[in-house]
Amino acid sequence: MDPASPEGGTKEETMKVALVGKSLNTVEALLPAYGLIRDDQSPEVVISVGGDGTLLSAERKYPTIPKLPLRFSETSRKIHDHKAEILFEKLVSGDLVEVPQMKLVAVTGTSRLHALNDVNFHNEMITSAVRYRVEINGQPHSSEIIGDGLIVATPFGSTAYYRSITHSIFQVGIGLAFNNSTEPVDHLVLNENARIQVQVVRGPALVAVDNDPGWIHLGEGDTVEVHKAQESATILTLPDL
Repeated sequence: MDPASPEGGTKEETMKVALVGKSLNTVEALLPAYGLIRDDQSPEVVISVGGDGTLLSAERKYPTIPKLPLRFSETSRKIHDHKAEILFEKLVSGDLVEVPQMKLVAVTGTSRLHALNDVNFHNEMITSAVRYRVEINGQPHSSEIIGDGLIVATPFGSTAYYRSITHSIFQVGIGLAFNNSTEPVDHLVLNENARIQVQVVRGPALVAVDNDPGWIHLGEGDTVEVHKAQESATILTLPDL
C-alpha cells in the first residue's frame, strides 16, 4: 500500500510554489503529480518559467526565496516537459543544489534598488553624454569621465551587459564596465566588499537595475553608491549542471 495514500494513514507532504513567467497553465497542470501546490502569496520555492529576464523579475517579486528556473526551447518555445519532470522530482526529494548569488544595492537619497545582474548608470538624454566621477572606497578612480555611463555587475550578471561592453566575464567580485567613454577607461573587477560612488557632474542621468522599470533620475551633483547587498539570491539547479 502506498504510504502516502489516505489508506496508508500517512498524510502526503506538499510544497508551496509560486509560478512566474509564460505558459503557466501548462506548468501548473504538472504540479499535483509531484505534491506541489501553487501558492503565489507565500511560496517556499518560486518556479521561473522563461528566460533570464523572467528569472530577474521573479527575484524582484520574491526576493531571497529560492528560484527554480524552467527554460523554454529557443526554437519551439515550448516547455521541456521531460526536464520539468526531472526538476520537480529532484525538488521534492531535496536533491537540487542551492547556489547562492550575490546581489547589489544602489542607494541614492532615500531610494534603494536591488540588482541580481547589474546596476546601470546611464545618460538620460540619448543626444547628450553624461559627465561623471567615480570613487572606489572613498578614493577617486579617475578624472571626469564623459560617455554613456557605466555598468556595475555581479558575477551572475557578468554574462549580460557587462560582457557586451568588455567581452569578458568574471567569477568573483564586482565588475565595472565603462560604457562608450570618449577616452578609453579599462574595466575593473573589484573585491566584492568594494563601495562604488558615482557623482553626476553634468546630467541628467538614470540609475536602473536588471529589467526593473522603476528608474531613479539623477541631476547635477547627485550621487549613487553601489555595494554588495545584505540579501542574496538562491538558484536551484541539478547537481551535474
